Parts: sequence; C-alpha cells; structure tokens
Amino acid sequence: MLQKFNEKNRDILININGRMVHRDQAGISPFDSAVQGGDSVWEGLRLYDGKIFTLDEHIERLRRSAKALAFAQIPSRDDIVAEIKKTLAANNMRDGVHIRLTLTRGVKITSGMDPRLNQSGPTLIVLAEHKAPVYGDGDGHGVTLITSSIRRFPPDCMDPNIHHNNLIQSIMAKVEANVAGADDALMLDQRGFVAETNATHIFIVSEYPVHAGRPEMVVQTPRTVACPEGITRQAVLDLCEAHAIPCVERDISLTHVYNAAECFTTGTMGEIAWVGRVDGRAIGTESGTPAMGPVTRRLRELFREKTRREGVPVV
Repeated sequence: MLQKFNEKNRDILININGRMVHRDQAGISPFDSAVQGGDSVWEGLRLYDGKIFTLDEHIERLRRSAKALAFAQIPSRDDIVAEIKKTLAANNMRDGVHIRLTLTRGVKITSGMDPRLNQSGPTLIVLAEHKAPVYGDGDGHGVTLITSSIRRFPPDCMDPNIHHNNLIQSIMAKVEANVAGADDALMLDQRGFVAETNATHIFIVSEYPVHAGRPEMVVQTPRTVACPEGITRQAVLDLCEAHAIPCVERDISLTHVYNAAECFTTGTMGEIAWVGRVDGRAIGTESGTPAMGPVTRRLRELFREKTRREGVPVV
C-alpha cells in the first residue's frame, strides 16, 4: 500500500537539534552516526487533538534503546518533549499528525565505526507530518501479507528490544512484499514461528483452550522473542484485559495464521489494521471474500476511544 504525498507537508519545518529547517533545506552531516552506520534509535508518535498517545512510553523506549547502545549522552524526557512542542507549534499542527523521533549518536570527528569518535553529543531529529493511519481499511479488502524469506534476529544476534534505525531486515522483507504485490511481509523467527511483519506487530483470533481445556475464541499474539515490545501491541493487550476479551501471548505458526478466524496488525503508523489475506489465503472466511471480524472491529473502536480519552497534551 503505497503512501501518497500530502500537499499539507510541502512546507513543513523539521527540528534538527533545536533548529527549525524547511524540509527542502534539512540535512545532517555526512559524519553523523546515522549516515555512517545507522547508529541511531527512533520512535513513532501520533498526535490526536493536541495530545500524543502513549508519549512517555515511547520516550522511555527511545531512551532505553540509546542506553543499550551505550550512547554517552541521552536527552531527558522533558528536553525531548520541549522539542516536540516546538516542532508542532512551528508547523501549526494539532491533529492527524505522525511524528518520527530520531536520536543518533551524533557527529564523528572523522569517519569510522568507533563510538569514541563521537565527541559532540547526540543529534535529535523531530519530523512531524500530516499523516493518516497508513493502511486505512485496506480498500475494503484488508491488508494483504506474504511470508518473507528474511528471518527476524533472536536476542543473541541483535536484541529486538533495541529500537534501532538499522532497518535493512525490514526493508528487504518489504521488497519481497512489493514484488509479490502485497502490502507488507510476515516475518518468522529463527525457529520458524511468526515474529511480526516488516512494520507492525501481528495478532490472530482463533479457538484456543483457556479454561479447563475448553476452546474459545481468543486474541493471540507472538511472544516478544524476535520482535520489540510494541507499545500499540501493549495497548491492545491492556484493552483485552480491561474488557474481558480473552488474550494470550504464545508461539504462533503459519498454520495458526492460515486457520485464524481473524487477523490484524498493530502499530503507531497504522493503528489497528485488519488483515484480509496471508500468502493469498483469505482469512476467516469460507467464501474467499475477506471481511473484518467482530473482535477486530470491537478492538478498533475501543482503541479509537482510548486515543480520544488519553494522551499527553503538547499543543
């Protein structure tokens, strides 16, 4: 699903270390760590009517990731929020906005891999764009996925809980999805179980024995063995608990996905998006025509209500 250019973004200003720069003039040094080696961390935020949903959770994950990568300096929560507010004010933004935060290790004194070459502090980039959830309703057919040949790393190769900018795995999986004419790619872990997609976490709804072995319709999502601890993912788990919707985290195979009654993805960029087909197979229907399931529909409504009700005011 290719995103189209939004004319509202033609003259946006981008915040680079506190300096507001027109998008056409924005740039960072070729000595910056993000350019040199993808040595940076990032977060996606969404602005709803002047409030950012789960802002503190995102900032905390950004700071945890930078700490795990041994950044010598990490901006405080308040400093980051101040730059977000500055960026939104400069662009007169209040609603329907996606914000990408990027924190790099900073500019090096000369090109090279060694972090000791970074001696001037980190680079913080705040990019705010007018952007609706990217998947919409999948043009009425839901999101289409194919299974990628690219596997997600386990923690002993590269801990997925470091939310870093080195996205080559995801990009290669996305290339496969593009070639196959799908929206995104489902990615497996090294054991062959589902991890996530190239851009989102994944859930299925199907029968699962919960109470005394009796099967019932249960929301299920992979354990965070080879995927990050997603913040929208956690919001969905919290909604399930709050509204008595049975939910489990477990290993999920492709067979479980193919036989699911419902399937959906979660993420800041796309919120909750229903999946209509995986590897050409219609999900949750005998007719061959995909349709959004009742559990997915209810969770979408609950999530939208939650984003209207909660959030940190920044405008």
